[in-house]
Amino acid sequence: MFPTDFELYKPFFVTGLALGGVYALSGVGIVVLYRATGVLNLAFGAIGAMGALISWTLVNHTSFPDWASYLTCIVFGGLVTFAYGVIFGPALAVDVTQTQIIALAFGVAVTFGVGAFLRFTKLGTAMRALADDREITSTLGVPVRRVEAAAWLGSGLIGGAAGLLLSDLVSLDPNNLNVVVISSLAAALIARLRSLVATLLAGLAIGLFSALLTPILFWPNASFPLSKYQYASPFVIAIVALLVFARRRVVTVARTEA
Repeated sequence: MFPTDFELYKPFFVTGLALGGVYALSGVGIVVLYRATGVLNLAFGAIGAMGALISWTLVNHTSFPDWASYLTCIVFGGLVTFAYGVIFGPALAVDVTQTQIIALAFGVAVTFGVGAFLRFTKLGTAMRALADDREITSTLGVPVRRVEAAAWLGSGLIGGAAGLLLSDLVSLDPNNLNVVVISSLAAALIARLRSLVATLLAGLAIGLFSALLTPILFWPNASFPLSKYQYASPFVIAIVALLVFARRRVVTVARTEA
């Protein structure tokens, strides 16, 4: 049965936008690190989830203030990613929670904030220069290792924030962790690992698409409900994005050679 009542979809629009905000936030972290260092960090979701679990433990089993527990999650993401990069290698009425609002708003704010940072600050300009040509940037006196370290730290802080928000939107089990990693990566790939705005829009689209599959219970038939495969949708989107990305690259190279 394919539901046609729009009211049924309202909660899933809210959930989809909130999750899309987290996917976009994670995607922005992936893109920023890739543009500055050329490294595609697939541990992004795991680090965010670990930070969220630490925060949950502090809130529920210690006397830590809530705000300090939340900050611990974000700082954990930043420090772990920084250390790795520097040390080890290169309904009729819809209930809207504060976390859902923050997830969407924060994803949008970070996207445009990081865009402004890359465009208008010296460190952001250095990161963009590294992405264009590492050797020339180095010969111009730019401290490459410091710039890369800043990119690792910034990406990790975003990952920690994404993990903190995600912990209040979905349960932190291995299946959901995979979905976050693949969804974020799919958003970054759709944006071709360059455009932050495109990453934001792709993340929102993926979140909405996945969430709106939930109310489709028995369509096209009871033995093959689409809702059963909602967690697989980011994988499909990521694969399609990779195929399109690879095809465009082949066509561009072919035209250049011709």
